[in-house]
Amino acid sequence: MKHTFSADEALFESAESTANYLGQGCTRNQCVQIRQAVDLFWPYRQSPTGYPNPLHVAAQLKDMRVDVPTLIATVLGNDVMGREVPVDMVNEKLGADIAELVRQVRWLNELSVNDAAHSGGLGSRDQAEMLRRMVLSMVEDIRVVLVKLGYRTQRLYKLVKSEDQKRLQVAQETLAIYAPLANRLGLGQLKWELEDIAFRILDPNAYKRIASALEENRISRETYVNDFVDDLKRRIDEQHIQDVSVFGRPKHIYSIWKKMRSKRIEFNDLFDVRAVRVLVDDLTQCYSVLGIVHTAWQPIGREFDDYIAHPKANGYQSLHTAVMGPAGKSVEVQIRTRSMDDEAENGVAAHWAYKEGGSADAALQRSIDTLKLLLEDTDETLLEGFSQQLDAERVYVFTPKGEVIDLVKGATPLDFAYHVHSEIGHRCRGSKVNGSIVNLTYQLQNGDRVEVLTTREPAPSRDWLNKSLGYIKSPRARGKVRAWFNTRDHDQHLIDGRAILDRELRRLKAVNISIDTIARRLKFDKPAELFAALGRNEVTVAQVAGAIDHLSEPQKEHLSVDQLKAKHPKRNDAISVRGVGNLLTNIATCCQPVPHDSIVGFITRSKGVSIHRASCINMLNLPDEERQRLIDVDWGTKSTDKYPVDILIVAFDRVGLLRDVSTVMANNKADVIAVNTLSNQDDQTAEMKISVLVSNMQELNTLLENIRQLRNVSSVERQV
Repeated sequence: MKHTFSADEALFESAESTANYLGQGCTRNQCVQIRQAVDLFWPYRQSPTGYPNPLHVAAQLKDMRVDVPTLIATVLGNDVMGREVPVDMVNEKLGADIAELVRQVRWLNELSVNDAAHSGGLGSRDQAEMLRRMVLSMVEDIRVVLVKLGYRTQRLYKLVKSEDQKRLQVAQETLAIYAPLANRLGLGQLKWELEDIAFRILDPNAYKRIASALEENRISRETYVNDFVDDLKRRIDEQHIQDVSVFGRPKHIYSIWKKMRSKRIEFNDLFDVRAVRVLVDDLTQCYSVLGIVHTAWQPIGREFDDYIAHPKANGYQSLHTAVMGPAGKSVEVQIRTRSMDDEAENGVAAHWAYKEGGSADAALQRSIDTLKLLLEDTDETLLEGFSQQLDAERVYVFTPKGEVIDLVKGATPLDFAYHVHSEIGHRCRGSKVNGSIVNLTYQLQNGDRVEVLTTREPAPSRDWLNKSLGYIKSPRARGKVRAWFNTRDHDQHLIDGRAILDRELRRLKAVNISIDTIARRLKFDKPAELFAALGRNEVTVAQVAGAIDHLSEPQKEHLSVDQLKAKHPKRNDAISVRGVGNLLTNIATCCQPVPHDSIVGFITRSKGVSIHRASCINMLNLPDEERQRLIDVDWGTKSTDKYPVDILIVAFDRVGLLRDVSTVMANNKADVIAVNTLSNQDDQTAEMKISVLVSNMQELNTLLENIRQLRNVSSVERQV
């Protein structure tokens, strides 16, 4: 990693050498300004312990070719200079424009001395304030945020070798916010540095393991890549394509780790450990070189991406392909123009809009405008929304008037409606996409033209807040729905909250649990306070289910291995029996547990360990002499099986009910193994008992919620 500057400290031994280094390539007037800034800085050049040297930050940004005002603001922007050199003095010596940029950098850096990571970490109020300042800075002058990213990079280098107790929080915050922000601004090199250093702090063992794997075969890998590069150069020369650069590309440890984890593969199975980059002059040459590569070597299926025809949300453009090279080894090849490469590495700094007083490019401006909307949100929504807005996966849709709306990938018509205006969201009752009526859970696609259908009065549904139902993707839209319900009458909150809790107790077969106990578990003194919080959506259904699940667990007696009465050569990989291996396990039919119910094991006399739900009535009513046969069990990490569950649906008996239920089952990819329907002609009701196979509790809960949304369904419960 190239910005530690351990070998370049001589550059900063004097004010003169520092000014000469930072002024390389500048005009005479710019060199004079840099020298004046360095002279102001030099008497106060000692940085606080653990914080980066502004000269190191400036040198890093200079490599990215930022403009002179940004370099000066970096040198004069830390808290020490804020105390010793007032902005008025900067204004007097360097002019109003530079003074204003210095003021904004200092304002954003004010929280650095006692920043979010030193005041509670991720999710703290200080962090929310920092995010607000970052958004405002991007709106005013995005160079300020670039300086902030530079300071964070150099601070991480300091923390790698320190024992600072807060370094883990700083690294976590970096991966959650700063690295995605650098990616969104197209600062590829800065993104890789932030990720690799933060990963080295958070998981040094994994970092060293991958670094060692890279080093072990480095010589053979470099030899292979060099031979591949020479061969490719020769083939390109034969086609008379001029001024082409071909070279091996270094791999970044964090990206290797992410790919290994997401694809569940080993280091040796990666396609792009051997990587080559090709730089050409124009777009036509990109596709010509791609043809040469695919003709010479066999392309690997599903490993081709055309980010030139379909650029990423941050403007990134390149051709990515993987081929089977000599000796059957895979090689990743990236092909792009030099201008594309410059923008991929240095982003907004590569084509600096502010140098000539121009405006930021359209994609960047859309990102800034979208982030600006978050300023009116609460701290919690801001924190969640900021991270989501930095996600590279975006979708761009059109209003009926042709205006472009930038939304997070997976957004729905409700997200669109709330993005346009809160009142439109509150009054939304349907939507048309490309002229056709769609469900409010429809996931918008690039290029969709969206029209919102509204009613006269606002009437959001509480179901919109349930993430598993898929009505809303954006935390900002969800926050607006939650705020609407929070303004409703307190008495209605109590009624709604009581109904929600009663429904969950029935659904989870836990009506025997005291409501007072549940309230205390969720840190409420009185049940009424819990009801009101549920009604205001301050407590989620998932939290209630978690509390009920915890309170359903019986007290278990821990048995030693010697007390086990039966061992068998096989076991279910989905179940982990604590302290014991190779035990046969089977799922009890009386309560049908599924991952991740709270479970308990019961040692049978001939069939190994029977797995029950912790709230199973048979386990709760065990005689004292039988309780010694209980054993602790967990769901294992290899739980890929499906488990039978019985569901009871009570509904008004209407035409099409079974069809609608079957449609929900199909949409949720639920395997139905039995259906039993009983109609009551007297009260026009129907009871449907359906046996399905599910993989886990989340899948089951989503299925139950989707069935409950059907017209005329009065209740849907899991049967015991």
